Amino acid sequence: MDSRALGGFTVLLFGFWHLGLSATNYNCDDALVSPLPSTALTSSSELFSTHSPSFAKLNRRDGAGGWSPRDSNKQQWLQVDLGDRVEIVAVATQGRYGSSDWVTSYTLMFSDTGHNWKQYRQDDIIWVFTGNSNADSVVHHKFPHSVKARFLRFIPLKWNSAGQIGLRVEVFGCSYKSDIADFNGRSSLLYRFNQKLMSTFKDVVSLKFKSMQGDGVLFHGEGQRGNYITLELQKGKLALHINLGDSNLHFSNSHTSVTLGSLLDDQHWHSVLIERFNKQVNFTVDKHTQHFRTKGDSDHLDIDYELSFGGIPVPGKPGTFQRKNFHGCIENLYYNGVNIIDLAKRRKPQIYTVGNVTFSCSEPQIVPITFVSSSHSYLLLPGTPQIDGLSVSFQFRTWNKDGLLLFTELSENSGSLLVYLRSGRLMLLIQKETENPVEISEGTSLHDGLWHSVNINARRHRVTLALDNNPATASHATTVSRIYSGNSYYFGGCPDNFTDSQCLNPITAFQGCMRLIFIDNQPKDLILVQQGSLGNFSDLHIDLCGIKDRCLPNYCEHEGKCSQSWTTFYCDCNDTGYMGATCHNSIYEQSCEAYRHQGKTSGFFYIDSDGSGPLGPLRVFCNITEDKIWTSVQHNSTGLTRIQGTASGRPYTMAFNYNSSAEQLEAVINSAEYCEQEAAYLCKKSRLLNTPNGMPFTWWVGRANEKHLYWGGSLPGIQQCACGLEESCLDMRYFCNCDADRDEWTNDTGLLAFKDHLPVTQIVITDTNRSNSEAAWKIGPLRCYGDRQFWNAASFNTEASYLHFPTFHAEVSADISFFFKTSAVSGVFLENLGIKDFIRIEIRSPKEITFSIDVGNGPTEVTVQSPTPLNDNQWHYIRAERNHKQTSLQVDSLPKKVLEAPAEGHFRLQLNSQLFVG
Repeated sequence: MDSRALGGFTVLLFGFWHLGLSATNYNCDDALVSPLPSTALTSSSELFSTHSPSFAKLNRRDGAGGWSPRDSNKQQWLQVDLGDRVEIVAVATQGRYGSSDWVTSYTLMFSDTGHNWKQYRQDDIIWVFTGNSNADSVVHHKFPHSVKARFLRFIPLKWNSAGQIGLRVEVFGCSYKSDIADFNGRSSLLYRFNQKLMSTFKDVVSLKFKSMQGDGVLFHGEGQRGNYITLELQKGKLALHINLGDSNLHFSNSHTSVTLGSLLDDQHWHSVLIERFNKQVNFTVDKHTQHFRTKGDSDHLDIDYELSFGGIPVPGKPGTFQRKNFHGCIENLYYNGVNIIDLAKRRKPQIYTVGNVTFSCSEPQIVPITFVSSSHSYLLLPGTPQIDGLSVSFQFRTWNKDGLLLFTELSENSGSLLVYLRSGRLMLLIQKETENPVEISEGTSLHDGLWHSVNINARRHRVTLALDNNPATASHATTVSRIYSGNSYYFGGCPDNFTDSQCLNPITAFQGCMRLIFIDNQPKDLILVQQGSLGNFSDLHIDLCGIKDRCLPNYCEHEGKCSQSWTTFYCDCNDTGYMGATCHNSIYEQSCEAYRHQGKTSGFFYIDSDGSGPLGPLRVFCNITEDKIWTSVQHNSTGLTRIQGTASGRPYTMAFNYNSSAEQLEAVINSAEYCEQEAAYLCKKSRLLNTPNGMPFTWWVGRANEKHLYWGGSLPGIQQCACGLEESCLDMRYFCNCDADRDEWTNDTGLLAFKDHLPVTQIVITDTNRSNSEAAWKIGPLRCYGDRQFWNAASFNTEASYLHFPTFHAEVSADISFFFKTSAVSGVFLENLGIKDFIRIEIRSPKEITFSIDVGNGPTEVTVQSPTPLNDNQWHYIRAERNHKQTSLQVDSLPKKVLEAPAEGHFRLQLNSQLFVG
């Protein structure tokens, strides 16, 4: 690139990372489909009997050589029943033998029961597998993490445009052995210790669980001294409570609670690992880990008699609270290496069973549905018209605060009934042209992602709305006309064709999940809806709840508060000191130099030395009056302090508090060209460094907690004061004025200016204990000038010129800013490549700057058009940013261009080459 000068280049980035678990490392790659009977393969439909799923095994050539559905659309699926829960590590696909029918991309779903499916995800996105490019070659995909399931569904997304869906499949894995216990909400297993008291400094608990209930105790243990450990579900999240302290001591506050996970009441397996060593605890739920330290001063957990799993069996035990027992299944439960469920199965005496615990998982056959679209989704179910009265009930969960839940036109001209969410409240409205509308409401914040049940009952003139099965708080209203049940019930939204349906939606369509729909006290079989023999629907996922918590993990940076809707999340950056879609950008400048360029005058300012990095802002004084812009950080004792009566056995110490962290001060110092702190020692018969070769009587402590034996004006490693270095001390036998030990006042004053040792964090003085001995000291504020991040230009004089740096690590969010000036027509400012991903900033034409990025969803470009040429050899400013929510580009003071990121899809930027600049 023929750029004359490209400079002022700053890269400030902030990345997230997490470790996954390693894939299965033992021999587990048996073909699982080929030995199955043909009846184990089923499908949504088949073109002819020769195209049935029984011919869909890999490499089969009989029949039509594979499965093809009646219609090729995205509602089709091919299902494999593997007979038992197995461990699945890979899948393979082919097209239909000798045909032009093959699938080019597909997704997978898995299930233990053939109901309540779960979409296969990687990196928390619904994973799209690359399929085939012809009929007969095999495309194989190995999973990074194995899946345990009995049923697997292949869902074609795209297929050969010159043919239709055609599929043959194989699944690879091995048998999966596990110990399962089923708890009914009134049962538990007690693990009895050999002695009265179990005192441990190290504990490891691991288990998997599945449940439909949002609350329940998974395990609990407690001791007489008030020690306890409890793991419980609370509103679909897991809470771990630990107390290692002695609650008999009134001043002890050693209770520690940590909450992790979300939506864990989805009747899918979730893994839990708790590792405790003394006060240090690692708490892992699925792939999310939290490390924390328990409060209190004890390292031991003292539990009396027993640990209970599945609940707290004896209400009224000292220290226990009235909590619900766990209702669901627990698998592979280990406590400190002991297989609790195996002991219970073998009826070992250490285990006492309370209530009815069985050793296979009883699965409720509940079919959830997901309303996908914010405009087109609806479910139509028939009612029994002209019945006197009405009865409808269902459960829903959503993150959206608005949405239509139910519409029905009542029979006998008795009006229309609507149930909807408005600002998180449940509203019921009965409208009739000739009468005033009747409206009742229930609840608040019902868009919290939890399941909520709704019951609507009407008899004659009275209608009742009950929320969450609580009749005590139900709302009632009276209508003028009698109410008769409707003919058609629309859930979630209305069809596009209004004339056919008469369905009215005064609010947006519902996005979320529903289940357990009853009309006129009859349960509705939603599988019949899926098969086309009951009602009608559009844009629904039947037999799965596709809810996702977009605030876990929290991608709002700098402690921003996360909230969400069905399709995206929002960050509240108030009181964080940061702004932007993910609270990435500091609201403060990085230095006093930057404030001077904004035309600011001297005063106190906050600076954020690492910009969007993890360090918070710091309050400093900017002296902008001189040629040099000085940054000054005050501490708690900058005045002159007099002292007497100190000796080596009784030293005087002062620790300095700069109202900031060591890392913040280090960042200010590292980004400055020069820093200093004045050190003054005024003395009368008080020695300072005890030169020429004695042990010092005074020293100071700097960065990294190192002790330093030189004084202001001297150099590191030389035990001298300024006058010793300048050979100007009062007594030439000593290297400090104060070391002459005279009866009259004198002083040693100078600047500490070796940056790697600053700031001064402590001073220690030990020689003011003799007769007539006295001293005074002063350590000035930390003062720095010169912004190394602001003034750092590089010139690129030929097209072959470039700088290269290590790989740009910015998986989730990053920003890049720099100034440039050039006379070139076009050229690349910056580029970093990965295997598929890349990031690039370039001048494409004299008036056009482009920021290009690919995180795996295909290239995205943001372009800013300038009304005037940018290759005018004047300085211009570029700032590019990319985060989970958007990609943006700012050039000079032109309007910022912003491109929203897709709601679903890849979001981690994975680069592996060097970062090239210029």
